[in-house]
Amino acid sequence: MSWFSQMFGTGDKTDGRSKDDGQQEKSRDVDEKSVKLRKEELDIAKNWVDIGKVEVGKEIVEEKQTIHVPVSHEEVIIERRTINEPSERPIGEDDNENFSMSVGEERVEVGKHTMVTGEVSAHKRAVEEDREVTETVRHEEARINEDGEARIVDGQDHLS
Repeated sequence: MSWFSQMFGTGDKTDGRSKDDGQQEKSRDVDEKSVKLRKEELDIAKNWVDIGKVEVGKEIVEEKQTIHVPVSHEEVIIERRTINEPSERPIGEDDNENFSMSVGEERVEVGKHTMVTGEVSAHKRAVEEDREVTETVRHEEARINEDGEARIVDGQDHLS
């Protein structure tokens, strides 16, 4: 006996209904049973997951800078001339015969001021892409085995 006939019976039983209801029966299935076929389908769910972080900040970088600044200064040039002539005053009589000159130079003063040199900004954008997902799914198919001379009419077009 095949598993099919064990599962569905041999077909020699009646469906339990009385034939005394006065109606003549036409061909109908006797002792009908069924098996449900199942299949797996993929359920796709998307979850948002943090994958990292971007921090934008700034740091102070020091560097030495050397620049050349042209400066000027004054120099006193002493010139001596030879004079050969008589003097009316004796030596030491003119103690106030001195003079002075101011001598100057340009000094470099270094100051600092702050300038804005640029700006860094950040924003996010959504980028859509396709990912290929591969997963194994299963489904059930009907297997019909015949035992002996059983006649089977297979309506396979109705099975999905």
